[in-house]
Amino acid sequence: MNAILQTALGDDASPGFPGILFGRSHDGFPVALVGDNAFAMVPGTNGRHYLAMGWRIARPLDEWTRSDFYGHSGELADEAAFRARVEENALHQRQRTALGRREVSSQAHTPWGTSQGATVHADGVAFHSTASHGGFHLSPERNAKVHPLLRTGNAWYEEDCHWAAVAHAFPELFTDFEKASADTTIRNWYPAAWEEIHGKVLESGQSSTKDEREFYKRHADHWIAVSAIRSNHEPGFTEVVATLGGDRAGTRGTRRYLVPSEEYGTNGGRFGFIIDEARHRLYDGSSSFVGWQGRETQ
Repeated sequence: MNAILQTALGDDASPGFPGILFGRSHDGFPVALVGDNAFAMVPGTNGRHYLAMGWRIARPLDEWTRSDFYGHSGELADEAAFRARVEENALHQRQRTALGRREVSSQAHTPWGTSQGATVHADGVAFHSTASHGGFHLSPERNAKVHPLLRTGNAWYEEDCHWAAVAHAFPELFTDFEKASADTTIRNWYPAAWEEIHGKVLESGQSSTKDEREFYKRHADHWIAVSAIRSNHEPGFTEVVATLGGDRAGTRGTRRYLVPSEEYGTNGGRFGFIIDEARHRLYDGSSSFVGWQGRETQ
């Protein structure tokens, strides 16, 4: 166990393994230690705070500094939210330990290259890591139990999104945190599968992929920005390349517009900036895009 945890005393230390130790950094922001994992509530701009991570910081908490941490793991509303995230991670680590996953050597061929090692969750369920990526591989028997809308033919499930299909099929092999993450992933990336699994229709704001599809369906006949650059020729304006419906191939036409830079920066929209033909000027002047030939097609 980490030496700092072994000497932790008082109300800010929690029992169990891994325990939690809360404190203040050298700079005065909230920090916490869970096993080898370090957490910080780092101040950002405009009074905001976000969660940052560290690993095996071999010094007392009050000597930690901002340079010990990396990454941006989401915004935090307040210190109570920070503590909740840390406690969630501690529970995740305890449950993961209880699951008894095994690390094994492997040189198996994967869709992402040669495996550099695998974590066996259970017979027929293994997660492989490679130099560039990773994912789960299931035995034929295990793969047959994955929901048909999420199942792959080759029984490989990449680590960014598709891993969630494995967690959904075998919830007993995953922690509460992993199961919640899997449900969120399926809802966002595989909304049709989520709706069939739960027998519910996802409303606006509940699935990023479904919302994006609805956005482009609603604006199929609008000019939508697909590229933009601050204009070197028109001060205060952003030069925008737009296509009908946001089609990046431009098969239905491509135009350039000038949009006030302040407006473009603040009203970019979640999925794309929609041109207002009544206000935004169609532009055919000198371009700031390298290689632009000055062709607009209707």
